[in-house]
Amino acid sequence: MKYFHLLVALLFILFAYWQLNDPDWPLWVAMYGTVATVAAWWAFSRPPRWLVYAGLAVSAIWMASLLPDLIGWIGEGMPTIAGQMKAESPHIELTREFFGLLITTLTLGGYAYGAGK
Repeated sequence: MKYFHLLVALLFILFAYWQLNDPDWPLWVAMYGTVATVAAWWAFSRPPRWLVYAGLAVSAIWMASLLPDLIGWIGEGMPTIAGQMKAESPHIELTREFFGLLITTLTLGGYAYGAGK
């Protein structure tokens, strides 16, 4: 299991790296960095519960704030969000952010579940 957690940490470090060209990169590096920290810490011992729960709360609240944009995207017939890396319309950027936060929330949710045992 140790290597699984290290793999998760590496993936989220890469996610953070890929955000460096984004206008709001500090927020994303902090969010993805939190997940990477939790995962790496979990590989060797359990991180403090507050860190896991705080990261989960921030991720879930941030994701919920983008829910209207996701609903708008669905209402538009779910146009492609993967056609180009440069987001030329707001729904592309905000929908991608929603799904990034969904991955983050689910990952931290799994760690929160493990922290509660």
